[in-house]
Amino acid sequence: FADIVNCNGTGKSLKPVNIGINGFGRIGRLVMRAAQNDPMVNIVAVNDPFIPVNYMEYMMEFDTVHGKYPGTVQQISDNVLSLDGNDVHVFGERDPKDIAWGSAGADYVIESTGIFTSTEKASAHMAGGAKKVII
Repeated sequence: FADIVNCNGTGKSLKPVNIGINGFGRIGRLVMRAAQNDPMVNIVAVNDPFIPVNYMEYMMEFDTVHGKYPGTVQQISDNVLSLDGNDVHVFGERDPKDIAWGSAGADYVIESTGIFTSTEKASAHMAGGAKKVII
């Protein structure tokens, strides 16, 4: 993914991309786990209005499908989850236009709820500062 994003820049533009995940269900957690193995991807934010941060911590650490997470997962505050020492901002918004992706530094958003799958609906993420949305 990072290679595709970075191929549009100059030869010296290769840098990690900052990602936000909308939806922390099975797919959102899988995206987060996969990103942890890629030094060119930083997960900087997660949005899920139905899951409190303490339960996000538990689900990430003890996933019934993918097993125990090999790294460290810790709730830092009501809106920050630490994953392997990296802070991930947590939002609880139902409407994508209300998610402050830009304040968390997320340039790209992975839409993993299964709800905002049309271009029109997914584009609402851009109101909060996302530059691109991956459906």
